[in-house]
Amino acid sequence: MRINKTKKILLILFPFLFGLNLLFAQEMTTPPPIQDPNAPEITFEKIVYDYGTIKKESNGTCEFKFKNTGRTPLILSGAKASCGCTVPSWPTEPIAPGRTGVIKVTYDTKRIGVINKQIIVTSNAKTQSIVLTIKGNVIE
Repeated sequence: MRINKTKKILLILFPFLFGLNLLFAQEMTTPPPIQDPNAPEITFEKIVYDYGTIKKESNGTCEFKFKNTGRTPLILSGAKASCGCTVPSWPTEPIAPGRTGVIKVTYDTKRIGVINKQIIVTSNAKTQSIVLTIKGNVIE
């Protein structure tokens, strides 16, 4: 009898504790903004690129231009796409204050349908993560 009660209690508590663990894990993955007043700042010309309606197998490359509007060199540590059909590339050398750079994104236009993908750019800027978006529609 005692084992059955223990099992019931564990079955009730496990989903709650697991959900609580996920809640705290998500909070920890978002880095707080950097408080250093001299930290670099990344400013994009635009954070959404709209392909509009494009044909299958057409050029799926676009560019996101940015500028380091901070006081120290900007270092991009990565750009990660929300799926394998989107491939970003970014400058690996530091971007000096006042200088510009480009993140190139290539979408695989062999896939027909609506495009709505995100690219998370991480850096040493005051805002450490910025989400870029590509959207559009690929037709036959």
